[in-house]
Amino acid sequence: MNETYAIVDIETTGTNPKVDRIIQFGCVLVEDNEIVGRFSTDINPGQVISKQIQSLTQISNRQVKKAPFFEDIATTIYNLLEETIFVAHNIHFDYHFLNQELLRCGLPALSIPGIDTVELAQIFLPTEASFRLNDLAESLGIEHENPHQAASDAEVTAKLLIEIERRAKELPIVTLQKIAQLGSETSYQTNQYLHDLVKRMKKEPRQMAADTMIVSGIALKKKEIVTFQQPFHTVDYPTTKKGKEQLFKEILSYRRAQSKLMNLVYQHATNGEDKSLLVEAATGTGKTIGYLLPASYLATPEKPVIISTASILLQDQLISKDIPQLNQILDYPIQPTVIKGKGHYIDLQRFYATLSNPMKQKQYRLYQMRLLVWLTQTETGDFGELHLTSLNHLFFEEVKHRGVRYLALNQPFYQEDFLRHLHLKMEQSNFLIVNHAFLAQETQREELALPESHLLIIDEAHHLPEIMEQVTNQFFDTEVFQRKVRHLREENQLFDQLEEMFSNDIDIRHLFELYQEELLGMIDLQEEILAEILLKFPIKQEIILQEDQLQLSVTGKKVRQKLFLYYDETLNIQTQISTLCLQRKDQWLDRDKIVYGELLTLFESIEVQAKVVKDWLINWNSKFIHKVYSYGNQQSARLQLIDLSAAILPNTAWFHRYEKIILLGGTLKVPRQANYFASRLGIPETTLKVIPTPFDYEQQACLFVLDEVVDLKEISTFEYAKFIADNLRVILETVEHSTLVLFTSHEILKKVYYQLQMDFLENGREILAQGIGGSREKILKRFRHTKGAILFGADSFWEGVDLPGDTLQLLIVTRLPFEHPDRPLIEAKTNYSQIQGTDYFRHESLPKASLRLRQGLGRLIRSEKDRGVMIVLDHRLAHASYGKQIQRSLPKNLPIYLLSLDEMVVELRTFFYKE
Repeated sequence: MNETYAIVDIETTGTNPKVDRIIQFGCVLVEDNEIVGRFSTDINPGQVISKQIQSLTQISNRQVKKAPFFEDIATTIYNLLEETIFVAHNIHFDYHFLNQELLRCGLPALSIPGIDTVELAQIFLPTEASFRLNDLAESLGIEHENPHQAASDAEVTAKLLIEIERRAKELPIVTLQKIAQLGSETSYQTNQYLHDLVKRMKKEPRQMAADTMIVSGIALKKKEIVTFQQPFHTVDYPTTKKGKEQLFKEILSYRRAQSKLMNLVYQHATNGEDKSLLVEAATGTGKTIGYLLPASYLATPEKPVIISTASILLQDQLISKDIPQLNQILDYPIQPTVIKGKGHYIDLQRFYATLSNPMKQKQYRLYQMRLLVWLTQTETGDFGELHLTSLNHLFFEEVKHRGVRYLALNQPFYQEDFLRHLHLKMEQSNFLIVNHAFLAQETQREELALPESHLLIIDEAHHLPEIMEQVTNQFFDTEVFQRKVRHLREENQLFDQLEEMFSNDIDIRHLFELYQEELLGMIDLQEEILAEILLKFPIKQEIILQEDQLQLSVTGKKVRQKLFLYYDETLNIQTQISTLCLQRKDQWLDRDKIVYGELLTLFESIEVQAKVVKDWLINWNSKFIHKVYSYGNQQSARLQLIDLSAAILPNTAWFHRYEKIILLGGTLKVPRQANYFASRLGIPETTLKVIPTPFDYEQQACLFVLDEVVDLKEISTFEYAKFIADNLRVILETVEHSTLVLFTSHEILKKVYYQLQMDFLENGREILAQGIGGSREKILKRFRHTKGAILFGADSFWEGVDLPGDTLQLLIVTRLPFEHPDRPLIEAKTNYSQIQGTDYFRHESLPKASLRLRQGLGRLIRSEKDRGVMIVLDHRLAHASYGKQIQRSLPKNLPIYLLSLDEMVVELRTFFYKE
């Protein structure tokens, strides 16, 4: 390849080269990893630049008015690039668009080699959360003065290419060789660049890093197990303020509320008479350190403290932020291990097998190359380090771990297996960290993954009931199953591969023939029984309650009995096949192990299916919701079974394995229902302790309620969206501070967004919206970095969003966050409550809405320095019979005002702009 790289970026009036035009061209020349030249220019597109493009690029019509047309500089650009290697961040757009413009001007299209830095970044920067140029620049510390301007973007891309090459050259040569071998599906001449890198590294060989090892041609980072240092003397927990301040030194500051929480946790764990304790600690209390510190005085590898958090994100925060901070002051540091389900980890043997006969599919190959680099960096093998949005790709189905018992002792990667390493780390850890879903799944596991111990701490406990319901939520989709079986029986698919794999084994081949016959028989019987079910319940989505339970005809009962028999026979055949396969696994080729993994996935799905279908057809206990979703063809449907008692802790497999359990959260107390949350969890006698909030809401915040009565039942969706949009327009034009607008409906959010976004964009304020502007993390990042930004969010934006200080000063709630009473699931829960003798609205819906509103307020005031206003555009908070109860759930000293829109504008100006 040539030695001069031309890193190019263009800005355009749109994405269609047939009608859109270039408005900026930027090029940076790089030789020997040094920038040697730059060229950039504005270009007159001969057409109006839209407001949206102007807002994105900060390039105005006035700016390009006197610039040259592309026709005037086309030859200059062509000559500049002619003897170079074209490099761009997403080369498909820049190279193609530029060529179309050159052709339009009568010049030949460029035929020079091209390299895509997006793909190179995906390969050589495997743990980056985003591969957008702005995000990479921020992560790598590359200064990016003017994002979305050609000169600046080209400069950053040039520095990115130099950094990528530097990192690539630090890799073991075997890793780079394998990457080059896999690179045939990369864009343009990116693969040629990879081969060129290998040649250059062979000419200048480097010594392999000391922490790297080679196993069967794959470079791995060496793993280390740190032995737990048992204290030789007893260290007493500091109960007093003086003792804590001496311990904290200058690393932590003493906080009264946090100290109270620490003592509460320690006292319950050591002297408490009851098994469980509920603790409400408001945002800003320092809750995490508040339970970690006292727990550290009690934790040993023999009796580790188990911590369950609401999400994997919070797990990572414990490991990367809170525990390292605490370890700076502790005599005997916390040694934590994060535990996830086996499918979150890579199976090295299965990954190795994919390399022997790789698929010729671009994304599959990119994942392989990315993981080859990642394996030189990771000690855990946890896919979470890759920051992927999903693991649903075929590649991850083929390489994810299936459990230690499926490993062969004689395989080259056995000693380096990540799951085995995890188990060894657990033995030396005094803190084991999981999320609520992992904890809930303990009940479903044949072998429990967590040890018995003294103390279990459940953080963000208000999420636990819903997560436990979701985990136990069972479903079976007949259409998906039928499609899957058809696919597996096609030529060169699973059953063909198994036939070839066991061509000399008559016993197993016979079992596979029987197995396929059973699957086809099951499909026929499912269709027969569904025809009767869907005849009785013809609505597309139906919830069948206990009183309406399915009454099958005599023929239907016979079909059901025969279907159950087929399930029993199928599961028996699966057991026989598994036994015979495991006896032969040491003889398999690498690719055979991938095939067997796919077979095991099928086996597991059949086990789940058998249980769900049997329970759905015969278990009519009032605690179950039976849901059927018809596809409209009377032969296929989705059956769903929801257990309304799933959150009852004493019914779980893990509750009794811990001597003490502490459940913490920011919002657990409900006025007039002190034991609301404890009752939801089936432990109604559990005490709830409330740590007073450290905030002065009277001085820091106020709540405005819009005094305009709107009958939500009478107006249309369009009219309601217009009502919200009209009020938001006035408020947002009054206050230019950063604003979070919370919705209870995605539909209304989108309707309001499309009514407002263009008007605000034309005035220089962008509205970011959930479900429209990218992922949650991406939107939040842009919100944090944009002064005066407006963010529309629903669902997950009501909590767990950290926007301190000036990042958020105005919070608008469009509607009280009640569950929709007309949703079939809520109807079913209401009926279940009536059977239990309780009022669902009073005992469930109202407390949930109250807690959710408090969680929303928690987005606004998160430190003692925060100031802000919360606005509720729902008159029911002031006028409804239950409004006062919701108000009582908010901080006592929070000022609440009922105002018209005009009055609200005046008060907002006073709050934000008074001297």
